[in-house]
Parts: sequence; structure tokens; C-alpha cells
Amino acid sequence: MGVAIHVDNVTKAYGKNIVIQGLSAEIKPGEFFTLLGPSGCGKTTLLRMIIGFNTIEGGEIRVDDKVINKIPTNKRNMGMVFQNYAVFPHMSVRDNVAYGLKTRRIPKAERYRRADEILKLVKIDQYADRMPTQLSGGQQQRVALARAIVIEPEVLLMDEPLSNLDAKLRVEMRNVIKQIQHQIGITTVYVTHDQEEALAISDRIAVMHDGVIQQIGTPKYIYQRPANEFVSTFIGLSNLLDADCVDDTLDFGCGYRVSLRTLRQGVKGKVHVAVRPEEFIICKGDEPGIPATVNSSVFLGMTQHYFMSLQNGKEIEVVENSDLTDIIPDGAQVKLQIVPDKVNVFDAEKRSTLIREGV
Repeated sequence: MGVAIHVDNVTKAYGKNIVIQGLSAEIKPGEFFTLLGPSGCGKTTLLRMIIGFNTIEGGEIRVDDKVINKIPTNKRNMGMVFQNYAVFPHMSVRDNVAYGLKTRRIPKAERYRRADEILKLVKIDQYADRMPTQLSGGQQQRVALARAIVIEPEVLLMDEPLSNLDAKLRVEMRNVIKQIQHQIGITTVYVTHDQEEALAISDRIAVMHDGVIQQIGTPKYIYQRPANEFVSTFIGLSNLLDADCVDDTLDFGCGYRVSLRTLRQGVKGKVHVAVRPEEFIICKGDEPGIPATVNSSVFLGMTQHYFMSLQNGKEIEVVENSDLTDIIPDGAQVKLQIVPDKVNVFDAEKRSTLIREGV
């Protein structure tokens, strides 16, 4: 069982520039917790505060019940995997992995035994005697992962570890990382800007923007019920439509109205409706709907993607599962309906969700 990490009202500043102010989060024992957000949002800064590379100007970070603010990095019993692997080119794979044990004065026979054990876990034990230059990028990343976990840390920290790999290797390595993390049960904090990677690998995700956590939740919940417009548009793709809300009914101003059972009580006035591409229905026949014009389309095997314009000029994306019917031609006029239970609705001014909790 891993340890819990408590981030309590922490602040990080560089001179007068406050990067993080009053941020709090609870990371559960053994959890795979991902910090997700665009470049410059503060996610790597927070990770470096946890491991001790960055000072903490306010608040505190605790591992279980121990405050670690002023504990030196080398005394925090944490492992780190970096973006650029940071393997030693002059050492063999086995010596790279055993290096942390050597600095802890573990006898040579024991550190090699433990290194070989971990190399087998990450499935590169056959390369133990090779030099890093003889390995692929994915294999080097496995070496970096093995080196981080062989010291049996309380916490594993990973900073964009897959960003230097090609698309196929990224998918392979994220599956490896997830499998190993669950197997050893170590509390893991993972930083990425890649939404798909975060959804695929995490137990929970904290979405960050401008040094503030916008929402924490499971991948499924964050995707389906984002807390605000930023989360909705950053995680996956959301088409934002204007509507008026009257008595739990959305009026799109084109003769198309739809009732939503998911809205909070008393919602009235102008709202933004976030509709993911797969939450549109292209009407057949003369059914009511939102008028749109097909600009172009892309066939991707399992799905057909349409790029359309609404009457106000707004461009949207619509996705349908492929079938045997003809592809709608460019320039065609269509009408769109929405899947009421799936769409999200936000306050037009505050940009925060108007959907009831638990639906």
C-alpha cells in the first residue's frame, strides 16, 4: 500500500511572479494521480515542489502525516522519471538501474540482484549488459522507470516521460507504466499535457490552468461532466452553442427546443451548451433541429467526421459511427439534434457547470 500526499494551500512564487497560489489536493495511497494542463499552467512546478527541487513559499505538503517542506530532496524517499530519460551513457543498463542503490551503500551483489529483478519487471532484462546508446527510446525509458522504482520509493514522480517517443511507442509505454504501477501499488504523480494519455493511464486527474486546479475526478467523470468550459474544451473536443434556458428547456432560437432533466433547479437565461462531436444526431427527414451546412468530411473507418457551419458562422465538428449509407456531400444542408442526457450546460458569464451533481 502506498502513502497519501496532502497538498495544503501551497504557494510558489519567483520574485513577484506568483505561479501557484493557495493550491490544495489530496492524493490517495497507491493512486495514479495525473496533473494535466497546457504548458505554463504550473503542473511541473507543483511536481518539483513535491520532490523538493522547488521551494515552497506558503502552505505545506505532507506525506501521510509528515510535513516535507524543508526535508532535502535526497531524504524524501521519492523516485523521479524525467522527460529526457537522464540515463548515464557511460554505464551499462544494469549499472544505470543499480546506481541509486549504490549511493545508498547497498552491497554490490544485493544491488545487482535487485536491479535484475526490476529489469525483469519492466521486461528489458535481456539488455542488462548493453549500453544505453544501443537501446531504442522506449527501452531507455524503461531503464529510467526501473532506476526510479528499484530504490523502493514511497512516491513515484513522472514529468512528461513519454513526450520524446513516437505515437506508437507512447501508447505502448503508457500501458507498461500503468501495468507496473498497479502491480507494485506505489503512489504515483504523473505530469502531462496530453489529454488522451491522461485519460488512458490515470485513476484520477487534476486539470490545471493558470496555477489553479479546475477539477479533480476520474477520467470518465471529467470527460462526461466537466466543471467548467475550460475543462470541457481542454479534455477532448466540445462544440459550444448559445441557447436560452426557460423552465428546464433549452431554446436554440431556430425552432429547436429540448428539455434537460440533468439541469439544476431554477436555471434561467443565456447559457452555453457544450456538445461533443459524438453527441450530435444528424436528422433524417423534416425533423426539428439546428440548421447546419456541411463544409467537408473525413472517413476514418469506424467513424465519419463532418465539419459544419451553423447559421451564425460558427464551425463545429460532428462524428457518426460508420454505416452503409452514403456520406453526406459537401455543401449539403442538414439539421442537428443533441443527446440531452450527455450534453453539458454552462453559465454564460461564470462559465461554470449548471448540471446537477450525480447525473
